[in-house]
Amino acid sequence: MSQSVDDAPDLSGLIELSRIEHLDLKPVILRVQTDLFVQAAQRDRAATEAFEALACGLIPTVDDETAGIVARKLAPFAGTPEAVLARLAARGGAVRDIVVARAARLTPAVIEAARRDGTEIGPALAARADISRSTMQDLAGRHDSEIDRALAANTQVPLRGETLARLVARARSAPDLARTLLARPDLEAGEVVPLYLHAEAERRAAIADAVAHTAALRPCPPPPSEAGALLTGLSAARDVPGFVAALAECLGLPGNFLAAAPDPALRYELLTLALRAADLREEEAVYVFLTLNEGVARSAERVFELVRLFRTTPRPAARDLLSAILDAPLRERSGGADAHQPYHAPDAKPRQAAERAPARPALPGRVRKTS
Repeated sequence: MSQSVDDAPDLSGLIELSRIEHLDLKPVILRVQTDLFVQAAQRDRAATEAFEALACGLIPTVDDETAGIVARKLAPFAGTPEAVLARLAARGGAVRDIVVARAARLTPAVIEAARRDGTEIGPALAARADISRSTMQDLAGRHDSEIDRALAANTQVPLRGETLARLVARARSAPDLARTLLARPDLEAGEVVPLYLHAEAERRAAIADAVAHTAALRPCPPPPSEAGALLTGLSAARDVPGFVAALAECLGLPGNFLAAAPDPALRYELLTLALRAADLREEEAVYVFLTLNEGVARSAERVFELVRLFRTTPRPAARDLLSAILDAPLRERSGGADAHQPYHAPDAKPRQAAERAPARPALPGRVRKTS
């Protein structure tokens, strides 16, 4: 049987006790009454109104820690009076965010109280488990880094479509956001390709494998002519600006494309993908690793890592990875003797040997330093 008005607990004594000077029992009273209210098997209107009156009177007076503890218990509880949630939200700060993110029902009155101090509540909204797709799109369209991170961290709702595309695009230059997206278990490797450089080794391998499968289905344009001879010559001269400019020109990329690496230490991964996309031979790539940068050449482990990346990445996949990482299409070359020739029928004529590109010249020799 539910409690009657006459049976409702008399809380006046607790309220009077809380007013005793030098004896601050308000946090204890609020926490105890919150537990009793939430755990009650039944509660009628009188009990609810009594708790509402007590809570609304004490919430503005307690410390932030107590308010936060109470908010975590009351926000997701469907029976919490709207006025209590509004009073908690009006405190602002972390308490407001708890209410906005966890409230079982986010009513206009609670939202108005949360916005009273003019603070953006987007990050807290983005953390809600019941956030709608349209609201996610609206929040993602605000270009707010805190909202982006909250959306990426909210694994209670799926990231799809325009919202995911916007977050991934911004994550190229935001390592924290990129790591949060890459940590989501619901995103496939093919959905986070632009974040390849931010990924750990295992995730990179999955991304590269996904790209390789799709890239293999399309014809790959012929490689730039004589790129190997040009680039190894510039590397031998340790002309880094000239080397980067020539490599960018070969692929139709911006001259500063290496700056897209989130960490300067990762620029050689980007450079390795570019060398593979330019169709250098493995020995030519190794020569670049050993001559272009002395710091890289001195680390056998680093050279082996780069060679492994070069060796395990097919040229079509390297092109697609570069394009996704840089958000820029690579130059497409068509026509000429090396253009793609589809196989039409058994009587299709094969290319003649004379049509093949001339062999690349031998690599320039390295001068051994003597003491």
